[in-house]
Amino acid sequence: MATNNGEVEEGGGSGRRTSPTPSNTRLRIKTDPFLVCCRCFSVVTALTAVLCIVVNVFSAIESFKDGSDVFDGIFRCYAVLVAIVVVVAETEWAFFIKFWKVLEYWVGRGMLQVFVAVMTRAFPDDTGTRKTLVLLQNIASYMLLACGGVYIISGILCIGFLKRARQKTEISREQAVKDLEDLERRREELEHLLIEERD
Repeated sequence: MATNNGEVEEGGGSGRRTSPTPSNTRLRIKTDPFLVCCRCFSVVTALTAVLCIVVNVFSAIESFKDGSDVFDGIFRCYAVLVAIVVVVAETEWAFFIKFWKVLEYWVGRGMLQVFVAVMTRAFPDDTGTRKTLVLLQNIASYMLLACGGVYIISGILCIGFLKRARQKTEISREQAVKDLEDLERRREELEHLLIEERD
């Protein structure tokens, strides 16, 4: 016989046994569109910084190979190192951000990206022998310059602060959902144990 709670009562013998219907309901977390947009922009910025790394590596190789401009090669090596910092900053790795607190703020992150863009664009090849490389340098530098400009403007408008606040809210919500699921799982285990003891 079915009860109002979705439990089945079985008669027979000296008592009745109730078997609870297992709950298969999963709590779903609503995705924040604002955080999704921020993550997509971070991916675009990181890929642009990677392009700057590739361009500067090829420029350094060409400079050292010819031997005509060693200083340009050294300059490109520094540009690669700073661009790597930009890529790591976009991952928001907690261990890294702990030592580079300024990169937690969007204005500081944007200024670093603008610096890398300027380093990538500096000392262009005016001889015309490396047109493809110069074209890639222009594309990478202007793209990263645009990303840095967006970061600086967004930081001034406190959008970075809003993002961090929403991230904390999302983490708290995920933890609450996880705790509720653990409690539900524990409740079902206790109900099964109770049924076995009655048997």
